[in-house]
Amino acid sequence: MEAPTKTQHPVTVRVFNHQYPANPRGARLARRVGLHKLHTWGIAYLSDASESAALLIGELAANAVTHGRVPGRNFELRLTYVPGDPEMPGLLRIEVSDTRGERRPPGPGELAVPEDGSDGGRGLLIVEALADRWAVLDRDPGKTVRAELDLPR
Repeated sequence: MEAPTKTQHPVTVRVFNHQYPANPRGARLARRVGLHKLHTWGIAYLSDASESAALLIGELAANAVTHGRVPGRNFELRLTYVPGDPEMPGLLRIEVSDTRGERRPPGPGELAVPEDGSDGGRGLLIVEALADRWAVLDRDPGKTVRAELDLPR
């Protein structure tokens, strides 16, 4: 008697990587192009996953142009999508990299709540609330902030 075989579903990992100018217009463009790319991969506009991704891309890109800007250097958006199957959820990884290494943001569990009335300091709190996992990674030069979303089956 033969042992039952497990059907393996094909997995296609999709990756998008692009650099944008380190200014507010570049951050806005990264969010819009990123959402369009997700839509072409099957993550529909205005779905919960798309809305969460929009906020994450927007916050990370805004941080890159505000705190990580180095004159003459771009920031980079990298999206990685691993579709799920009936046995395993999908994964969306959002990475935003800049070239400023000396201004490293606090990582998960290190965030301080800003004072009442403060104009800033809430972006990474939004990332922490929305992402299933996130981290600040070193790169040469600079740093990468990675946020991951588990997608429904």
